[in-house]
Amino acid sequence: MAKRSADEMRSEYDFSQLKNSVKGKYYSRAKADTNLVLIDPDLAKVFPNGESVNRALRLLLQTASDATAALTRTRKRIKNPQKARPKKPTRVTPRH
Repeated sequence: MAKRSADEMRSEYDFSQLKNSVKGKYYSRAKADTNLVLIDPDLAKVFPNGESVNRALRLLLQTASDATAALTRTRKRIKNPQKARPKKPTRVTPRH
């Protein structure tokens, strides 16, 4: 028997009987439902699995959220300073 290349289809597969077959019919749907991200090799050394990547991203998201909230609080304080003026000290007259 002659050797076949790895991508050669076997003779028992008869695709002529398939009707309305479209190559890649579900590709866009599968791609939309998949959230696969490739990271660079230097980052893969630091983040060896999905759990470590997710933990780092959640920490980054929380840090960014906290920083944004702090900045918003600071801006509100500067924009709307307290309108009430400090009370003037009352004069105390000494008793003789």
